[in-house]
Amino acid sequence: QVQLVESGGGLVQAGGSLRLSCGVSGSRSNFNVINWYRQAPGKQRNLVATITYGGNTNYAESVKGRFTISRDNAKNTVYLQMNSLKPEDTAVYYCNLITMGRSYWGQGTQVTVSS
Repeated sequence: QVQLVESGGGLVQAGGSLRLSCGVSGSRSNFNVINWYRQAPGKQRNLVATITYGGNTNYAESVKGRFTISRDNAKNTVYLQMNSLKPEDTAVYYCNLITMGRSYWGQGTQVTVSS
């Protein structure tokens, strides 16, 4: 059974940094794409960043230059380093794994940025 567990969320002041982690277990293949999404209260869930098994990355315009997605395939873990955080980054952040034609989600971790 595939499981994704996010951690690292919390409360931070504007301008601060956080690093989110997503641990993946139970996946039979490392040939996958992993995404970070976020959802603010009353809003739709939006894609923040993507990383392929080979390390290719893509970012939403709103986080380019501030967020960095990376992965450690040996540890089955994906990270989202978030710098220069803004109040509008406040949301629940979700890790999403796409592999072998299926999509899996973690439970989410809350990030709150105070002004």
